Amino acid sequence: MEEPSVARVQLIIPDEDRDRFVRQARSEGLTFSAWLRAAARDRLEARERARRFQSREDLERFFEECDARRGSGVEPDWEVHKRTIEESRLHGLPDV
Repeated sequence: MEEPSVARVQLIIPDEDRDRFVRQARSEGLTFSAWLRAAARDRLEARERARRFQSREDLERFFEECDARRGSGVEPDWEVHKRTIEESRLHGLPDV
């Protein structure tokens, strides 16, 4: 079986960032290289999930998927939504 083609890439990043990235990679049980590849893949997948609607059918399909995922739960009060949004603005994304 033929092995996939592999490219070497040289990155220029500040030492402080490199050190943080390496620590995180180790904490996840990955090499720095594997961690960078996974981070790049995650970013691409997130962008693909956030694709723009190209047609009215895309928009309708989106709302149908939302309705299907909604389940039978009760939507929180609008004031709860606003507090959640404000918390996010004040504190940013949680560490994962």
